[in-house]
Amino acid sequence: MKFPSSTGFALFGAALVAISYGLARFAFGLFVPPIRAELELTPYVIGIIGALPLVSFLLATLVAPLAADRLGARNTAMLSGGFGVVGLALISQSSGPLSLGAGVFACGICTGLMMPALTAAMQALVNRSLHGRVSAVMNAGTSIGVAVAVPAVLFLAGAWRYAYLSFAILAGIGVVAAWYFIPSVSRIIPSDAAPPPPINALQWSRLFRLSLFAFVMGFVSSAYWIFAPDLVVTLGDLPPTATGWLWLAVGIAGLGGAVVADLADRNNPAITHALMLMMLAASLALLAASPGQLLIAAFSALVFGLAYMSLTGLYLMTGIRLLPGRLALGPVFPFMAVSLGQATGSPLLGTLVSRFGYADAFAMFAAIGILVALLSPLYPRHIEHEPVEEIEEETGLQAAYDYQLQDEEGEPIRSES
Repeated sequence: MKFPSSTGFALFGAALVAISYGLARFAFGLFVPPIRAELELTPYVIGIIGALPLVSFLLATLVAPLAADRLGARNTAMLSGGFGVVGLALISQSSGPLSLGAGVFACGICTGLMMPALTAAMQALVNRSLHGRVSAVMNAGTSIGVAVAVPAVLFLAGAWRYAYLSFAILAGIGVVAAWYFIPSVSRIIPSDAAPPPPINALQWSRLFRLSLFAFVMGFVSSAYWIFAPDLVVTLGDLPPTATGWLWLAVGIAGLGGAVVADLADRNNPAITHALMLMMLAASLALLAASPGQLLIAAFSALVFGLAYMSLTGLYLMTGIRLLPGRLALGPVFPFMAVSLGQATGSPLLGTLVSRFGYADAFAMFAAIGILVALLSPLYPRHIEHEPVEEIEEETGLQAAYDYQLQDEEGEPIRSES
């Protein structure tokens, strides 16, 4: 068995993220119009169901670092894929809100387990200096998954059951690929090794601020992910197949999020955060203002895709920077906050849509995004560390084991050659 190189692992991880995030989680909004019509669901019920995968994602994320430590990277990734297969298959056969809700709940567990499994594997296969960049590339896999779902809507209008069945098959292929390519390295530290340093007060403070920003971004973005397709169909009178072009635009533009997040991480995260959150809010306002104009709606999707993927990539990399050496834990806090924000925003927006209509509800969420973007100067900076001598690091399974052995100062024990 040959494990992938750093570049190969980044692309492989992006493919697994495409399945677990793009298909199992975010593609649901694309199929809301036909699902809602066939199962006769109200906007409020759709809002509740749309929040379920976010709740299960939150619960899975709580235990994901422990699972990655105890089960190892390979088994955790396979467990994630297994939940994806079950959830996607349940959605394809759903006959009402209960079975549909059970399916999307299982998909949320799939999503919550995947990234910690990949970051645990990344410690074994990727040079530490490349962790941030590889994470950004993997995070952009969400856009690939969203784009893959588009042909099902463009060419199989109304055939959402067949689409989800095909997604389940892709998830099964992902399980097999995870077994073959991901090492079964566990990050359990030997009992005689020095424990990692505890998270200090400064780190907790900055993680809290990061999580607050991530929560608001998730809250605002939930409007687009869950209700944008239904908005253009219901308010804009566009055909259901037109929603496919929205998600295609989201997927294409989202690929640029890896580049923006990497540049922001190396330059000025606060300014980039303000700009991207403003763009996210503008995409909601633009869609609500012209839902019947396909070109304008597609442009709003381009803006949303770039902004959302840039922000999630930035949160991911900031979490890694704030908790160096804890790769399975660093992304957990901001990703939990994003999910909690989406789980809160989805049912609330469903209620606002029922009471005020789509246009006013989207405008309210856009206003919240703009207000919080003005607070971006409070975005947490990285923890400054003492400069260390640059040395060439080994990667691979033996190196992964060596890095687990630490001296009394918490530094890796290196074998003498």
